[in-house]
This record gives sequence, structure tokens and C-alpha cells, in this order.
Amino acid sequence: MQTVDTRGLTAEEAAERLRNGLGNAAPADTSRSLWSILAANVFTLFNGIVMTGFGLLLVLGRWQDALFGFPALFNTLIGVVQEFKAKRTLDRLAVLNAPSARVLRDGVEVEVPLEEVVLDDVLVLRTGDQVTADARVLDARGLEIDESLLTGESDAIRKRPDDEVLSGSGVVAGSAHALVIRVGAESYAAQLTAEARSFSLVSSELRESQNRLLKWITWLLAPVMAILIHGQMMSVGGWGFALRTGAWQEAAVGTVAAVIAMIPLGLVLMTSIAFAAGGVKLAQKQVLIQELPAVEGLARVDVLCLDKTGTLTTGEIVFDESHPVAAAPEPGWERVLAWIGADVEANATARCLAEGFAAGTPLTPTGTVPFTSARKWSAVSFGAELPGTWVFGAPEMVLAPDAEAAERNAAVLARAGEFAAAGRRTLVLAHSPAAEAPEDERGAHLPAGLAPVALLTFRERVRPDAAQTLGYFAEQGVGVRVISGDDPRTVAAVAREVGLDVVEGYDARNLPEDIEELADVLDEHRVFGRVTPKQKKDMVIALKRHGHTVAMTGDGVNDALAIKEADIGIAMDTAAQATKAVSRLVLLDGRFDRMPGVVAEGRKAIANIERVSMLFLSKTTYAVALSLVFGIMLWGFPFLPRQLSITDGLTIGIPAFFLALMPNATRYRAGFLKRSLAFAIPAGLIVTAGLVAQQLISSSLGDFTPEELHSASTLTLAGIALWVLAVLARPANLLRILVVLAMYAGLALVWAIPLSRQFFEITWLPDELIAPTIAIVAVGIVLVEILRAWHLRFIAHQDEAVPA
Repeated sequence: MQTVDTRGLTAEEAAERLRNGLGNAAPADTSRSLWSILAANVFTLFNGIVMTGFGLLLVLGRWQDALFGFPALFNTLIGVVQEFKAKRTLDRLAVLNAPSARVLRDGVEVEVPLEEVVLDDVLVLRTGDQVTADARVLDARGLEIDESLLTGESDAIRKRPDDEVLSGSGVVAGSAHALVIRVGAESYAAQLTAEARSFSLVSSELRESQNRLLKWITWLLAPVMAILIHGQMMSVGGWGFALRTGAWQEAAVGTVAAVIAMIPLGLVLMTSIAFAAGGVKLAQKQVLIQELPAVEGLARVDVLCLDKTGTLTTGEIVFDESHPVAAAPEPGWERVLAWIGADVEANATARCLAEGFAAGTPLTPTGTVPFTSARKWSAVSFGAELPGTWVFGAPEMVLAPDAEAAERNAAVLARAGEFAAAGRRTLVLAHSPAAEAPEDERGAHLPAGLAPVALLTFRERVRPDAAQTLGYFAEQGVGVRVISGDDPRTVAAVAREVGLDVVEGYDARNLPEDIEELADVLDEHRVFGRVTPKQKKDMVIALKRHGHTVAMTGDGVNDALAIKEADIGIAMDTAAQATKAVSRLVLLDGRFDRMPGVVAEGRKAIANIERVSMLFLSKTTYAVALSLVFGIMLWGFPFLPRQLSITDGLTIGIPAFFLALMPNATRYRAGFLKRSLAFAIPAGLIVTAGLVAQQLISSSLGDFTPEELHSASTLTLAGIALWVLAVLARPANLLRILVVLAMYAGLALVWAIPLSRQFFEITWLPDELIAPTIAIVAVGIVLVEILRAWHLRFIAHQDEAVPA
């Protein structure tokens, strides 16, 4: 391979490497293929049972009884489409965010697309750049690299010739030329991207509870089916008779009806629809949901960690004023500040100085120490042109304890503290007679004899929506922790400006390293300054250890570690692509006031799905109970599958769709599954008791046709189940009342239309069965009302025992 020097490759050499597959194009596939998505959603136990029953009824020519297959099909399709959309979103995520890279070609600096960087290219790196391919440093001028996202190391790392720089890391100071040594799939960024793209699930109580329910039902299916099949065969004359005469077909239809009723297919479907509807509404408000259950997750959050800059403030910094320390400050200080503001490697704060100080005759630096977030100061020397070394940075970091100047420095620090307490970011310009800042293997150090020259104050614009948004979270009982790398006094001032009741901020340099001790500090304080990226991550971990559900918002790469660790990570629109990749929500327009809407959507989803789940689980309960009772008693199952379609549609399916999408501001409470089962199981047993009573009374009154018996059972089930719907629709509003009334009207129409009666094989009840059916339904309604009154007291007791 040809030796490459700092002149870089020729255009022909670069083109040849690109043709040979040595370019920087990364693999686009996620770890989850379309086939794996199809397999996970299609080849499930319940789909197998449903499709077997569906196929059996079609073979028997009973297509009218096979309507249940279509909701199962829709549920599978929704699952496939939803996960495929998530796959496409993940495919677009990448750690590398730079649209192009600077390289040397034929000795000339040029910009090329990211994917056209090739092996042996020479990268030109400057402050603010993202490293686009793994490279080896050829020459460096104060190069410092932020690898916090890649390695978890929060401090910027000084890089010298022959050191490696990793793709995806950021240049926070200095400049360099670096030889590309790994590209494409072999680069560190590609490997990290693959990890970020890997399919992962956000914590979801609803999904976990539903999975637990489905597991329980799976264990019940086999023994219940065995009892039911035997009972159905015996009810038509026994196994031998049924197999000889073909009566087994009716037994098979009854068995399929019972088994399908036991599977709450619609519950999973309604959950998906509720989450999808929430995702669509939030997308219209410029909130991207990376995974739909994250809508639910944010509704469960009880602590919200905020990065000040870009969240509470706009992130825009404006130069405020200069405050000379002495009556006759060091000559040339204004020229130094003009140079700092005009420096191509200046950070956003330093660049603001260009507005306040005229450049004049440009200075020529003889040595520089670039600013880093860990060091919090920079330094520059101009040789004989302006003797000494000038240091610019945070006052408490620059004005280190000095016995000779303790009194003077204390006064300057006190004045800086006053500015910071007023909400102004404060930096100091200091001067040392030393020729330059000393440096050893650990990096640069402050020069001796530093004397403060001037304090410089800057202002951040507070978001106009921040106070209202934080007020909403306070009303909802969500704790807020403001976390920032700035002076804790400045952070506290901003916090007070947006309505937080805080006296002072906590200096993160005094935070304990022990996680348990850190959690105790977080319980006592709400505003923190001088926080490092690693500390942000540790703070999230500590809060989670204390049982909190934590959301973390931020926009910088330094927030990525904490955002990834949080239960719900929220990235602002200005966030790096890698930070967005590890988040669950992205505020696309950067508006913090979107957050209450996101919480409201999550709470609506949880409250409505809990309401709907009680409908579906009551059906599963009575389906299992009926299968056991009728199987043990050797009675024929009281419904055809098509008749269950009537009750399922009118008492659960259709109203559940509306109830799942209605507004609902009920506050989140833990214990979804316990509350749901506490109502659903007794409600299902009430329905079972009514149908058993119907069977016993009907058999004692005389002989009735199967059509008449099925009709009586269908009306009994519908009458009690519709009242279950009515009590779960409370508190009543006009829309909920209309939904319930429409279901009653639908039941009347099914009986009123001759074609409908013929299709569903139902008929008007004989006179002997009218009064018993009305009485059974009336008793069932009374029992459901008693159950609901007890259930509301049960919920209230839960809320008292475990505060939300």
C-alpha cells in the first residue's frame, strides 16, 4: 500500500479506493429484519389457535361463524406495520451527523460527502468538527477530543501525534491532520450505530401486564379445552355416536366459540390503536415518538431532569457587559477580548465578544491552550507584541487560591458571585507575566501570578414557555431537577426566573461518588451546577435506585449518556444525531411547552386502555368459566361463534374503539393489572352465573329449539355485559352516553331486521323465556352496580396506600 503523507491522496487514488469498497459507507440494516418482524407477529400461539379454528369452520362450511378471524388478522397487520415503521426510523439513525468531511486531496483541502471518505485519506480536524472515520493523528495543535458518548469518559482527552481518534467523537479544542485507518462497518461509529439501532423496548407496564395475562391464559387453554371438548362431545351423544353420525361438527363449532372467546385479541389491538393514535397526534405537534409505548412511559414519570441550556433557556447567549477589576487594567485587554471573539476555534460564549469589542489591529498568537468543558478556561500568548499570558474562563477555576492575592481574588469572586446570582453567566479575563501556560503529560496548567483584569457577563434568553410548563409539572406532582455545567448560582437564578422555588444551586464538584449518598442529595436539592456528563448519568442512576421513574431532556452530546440511562430520554431538536438515536422522544421544533401535551397523551392512553382492559378481561373470565362449567356439566355450549360476534362487537369491540380514543385526564396510578382484574374477574363471574341460571331455568320450563335457547343466552349475555360497559363508561359525558345508547340500539336492530336474525340464527323469545330472561338480566345489573361501588373503594384504598 502506498505511503501517505500530510498532502493526502490524489483524486485518482481516492476514486480507486472507493471503487474497491474502501469508502466510509456504513451498513444500513438494523438487527431486526422484515422476516423476523413477520415471524414475531404471525407465528404466535394465539394466532395458531385462532387460525386453526378459522380454518376448521371454513372446512365445515360455517364461514358465518368464522368472523373472529378478521380482527386477529388486523391485529397482526398493525403489529407488522408498526414495527416495520420503527425499523425504518432506526435505519435512519446514525452516530455520525456531519454532512461532509474535510480531507486533503492533491495537497488541497476539499470537502467531500461522508461516504466518500476513504482509507488513507487525511482528515482536517478543527474545533467543533465531528470525526468522520477512525484515524491516527499525524500532527496536532492543542487537539482535545470529547469521547464521552463513545467511552463514557467525561473529560476531554488530549491527543498527540500517533494517537487514535474515533469516529463519532467531537473536536472540542485545537486542530489536527489525521490519517484514516478504519472506514465503513469497521469504524467505531458504525459499531456504535449498530448498537443504537438494535431493537429495544421501552419499559411499559401495560405491555408487561398484557404479556403476563397472555401467558396465564396460555397455561389455562390446554386443560380448559380438554374439559370443553369432552363436554361438547358428550352433550351430542358421546364420542362414538358423534363420530359416526357427524354430530361432532356441532361440538366442534361450540368448542371453537368457547376457545376464541377466551383469547382477548381485541385488547392487544386496542392498545396498539391507542398508542398509535397518541403517536399520530404528537407527530402533528412536532413530537417524534421513537417507540409508541414511550407515550405511556412519560405519563409514569415522577422526576424530570432538565439540562438548563436549550431546555429552560433558548441556548442563545448574548454579551452583556464588561466590568474592569482595577481602575487602570492591564493594557491591551480589550484587544485580547476582540481576538478571543474572532478566533475560529472560539466556542459560542467567546464568539459573543466579537459584538462588544472591535478587532482593531489583529494580534498574532505565539501559543494557545484551547477551552474545554472539563478545564473551563483557555489561554493565549502573543509574545513581545503583548507580553505575558492571558487566561479566559470561569472565575472560580481561573482564580485559584493564591496566598499573595487571596484578598483581591476573594473580592473579585464575590463580585462574580453577585452577577451569577442575578442570572448572568460570568467569566474572567486574567493576566500572568509568564510567557505561556505550563504543560506536562496531564495537559496544560494555569500560569503563575495570575491577576484578574476584567469580569465579563453574558445573558441567556429564557424560554417564554418554560415557567408555564414547569408549573404544570408541579401541579401534577412531577419533581424537577435542573442540571447544568454552569455556575450553580447562575443556574439557580434561571430556575427562580422560571418559577422554581430555590434559594441556591448545589455545586456538583461536592457531589458524593457513592450512588446511595448521591440519591440522598438529589432528594434534598433541585438545582445543580458544574455537573459533568458522567455525573449527569450517575444522577439518573441514583434517582432510579430510589424508585423514581426518570425522564431526562437535553440537546448536547454530553447529555447522551444520561438520556440513554433514563427511563424516558427526550432530545431537543438541536440535539446531535447520536443523542436523538438513544432517546425515546424528540421535540422536533424544540418547544419545551410540548411536554404537557405528551404527558396528557400518555395519561389518556393508560386510563383508557385500563378501562377497555376491564371489558376484555371480563369476557375472558366468563369464557373460561363457561367452558369449565358447561364442560363439566356436559351441556352444549350456549352460543354459536357468530352469536358471540354480536355480543363481542356491541359490548366490547365497537365501544372499546371509541373509549380508547376519548379524552381522559385521569392521573397515572401504578397497579394497572391488579385494578383491572379486581373488577374483571367478578364481572365475568356475574355474567357466568346469569348464563348458568338461564340454562337451568330453560331446561326446567320445557323443550325449546336450539335457536330459542341460543337467543335467550345471547340476550342474557348482552344485557349484563352492556351494563358492565355502562358503568365503565363513567363518569358520564355526552359522547360516552351516546356510545352506550348506540350499542343498545344496535342490539335492538339485530333482532328487528329479519335478514340479521336469519344470518345470526336468532329469533324472538317464546313467552315462557321472556320473564326469566328479564329477571336474570335485572339481577345481573344490580350485582354489577354493587361490584363497581366496591371497586371504586378498592381503588381509593390503593391510592391511599401507594401515593401516585
